[in-house]
Amino acid sequence: MSAYIEIGKIVNTQGIRGDVRVIPTTDDPKRFELLKEIYIENRNEVKKYTIERVWYHKQFVILKLKEISSMTEGETLKNGIIKIPRKLALPLEENEYYIGDLYDLDVYTDNNEYLGKITDIIFTGSNDVYVVKKEGELKELLIPAIRECILNIDLDHRKMLVSLLEGLRD
Repeated sequence: MSAYIEIGKIVNTQGIRGDVRVIPTTDDPKRFELLKEIYIENRNEVKKYTIERVWYHKQFVILKLKEISSMTEGETLKNGIIKIPRKLALPLEENEYYIGDLYDLDVYTDNNEYLGKITDIIFTGSNDVYVVKKEGELKELLIPAIRECILNIDLDHRKMLVSLLEGLRD
């Protein structure tokens, strides 16, 4: 597991002072208010930034970063992934996982059939959907993150066990 966890993605700037517009990938967007610093991974580089202000607009978290003072500077962070050290992560309930820990898990059916790896996660609002792709195959499998489908997640062995509901392969 990584020493950092992902809590958001920068999608744009907000205003002329370089504030950044963030789509949170954490269940609690208010958690940004508890942070003094964040790390932004952008163009294969991770850099630390200081949070001066947090505010909200529609579904976005808006961050004013001390090191960014113009829209042009803010635009260089577009598509950056916001991370924090794992030790600052909020505690999880039973059967909850950090999104970043699920990527690249090997996915098997309850009949031990290998389906592929989790390559993406779609956030639908009602429940997440895991995108599973098998190397060498074009078609992706979409598996809803619901109790009826997800039987077990073993992060130590990087394995997920699923029960495919009728129609999921079609």
